[in-house]
Amino acid sequence: MKLKKKYVHNNKRQIFRLIPTDSGKLVIEERETEKRQAYFNCLNIESGKKIFKNLQLDEKFWLGIETVYKDIIFFHRFTKPDMPQHNGIIAFDINEQKVLWKDDNLTFLFIKDEKVYTFQQMFENRKHFILDYKSGEVIEELGSDPVSINLLREEVIVSEDFSRYLFPQKFDASTIINDPANQFLKSLRETHLITGSIEFVLKDYLLMFNFHEINSDNSLKNIFKSVDLSKGKYILEETLNSRTNAFAPDSFFVRDNILFLLIERMKVGVYAIVI
Repeated sequence: MKLKKKYVHNNKRQIFRLIPTDSGKLVIEERETEKRQAYFNCLNIESGKKIFKNLQLDEKFWLGIETVYKDIIFFHRFTKPDMPQHNGIIAFDINEQKVLWKDDNLTFLFIKDEKVYTFQQMFENRKHFILDYKSGEVIEELGSDPVSINLLREEVIVSEDFSRYLFPQKFDASTIINDPANQFLKSLRETHLITGSIEFVLKDYLLMFNFHEINSDNSLKNIFKSVDLSKGKYILEETLNSRTNAFAPDSFFVRDNILFLLIERMKVGVYAIVI
């Protein structure tokens, strides 16, 4: 097995979110916190070709992404700066590269069957509405009873399909994996000055993992490695963070046969997994 580098994305800004879409695109949220600027980029996952770059909306910082659905990014604002509550909906079409609609009074809940479920916060309760996902037009008013909405929301969450993804899991004494992978990870802990957990993904005979070593100044170095277990040899090593003061989980993941690495919090390395 091999890991073949496809491309590296680097705008020299801190990356906050990576969102692969069902249509083969990668949406990237970047921020410059000191300048209070947020930027959004979209690439073709396979080639790295830019679909759009450095997108900014009217609000330059206090906004984020709720979800991406059928190539429409649903953005939200915040009720107040530095407060977590979401407010407002902005629907941006990736392919047409324009805002399709926005609503400053409603808050996004979830999407099901091309319908956006939302609410408007009143003084004592919430009013719920269903919108058309493309136009933002109100299809139905659902009133203020939250029970049926919450049940439907739970159904949507449970039905989400993550079968195309492999996310890292912690390796410890109770972890059950095949013997070659188990021996590699045990040996790693014995031969390296590792602190914290080892996180790994096993795909067929390809073992991918990251761990933290202690630098001479007591900071941490986050290291990624991969091993072809069929041959018993390392095929890739990458420093994900050369100096950090905190553990950095979720520094990589796999979708289908593509590996995504978050490097120095500012770069995305994309590799094809070749079987």
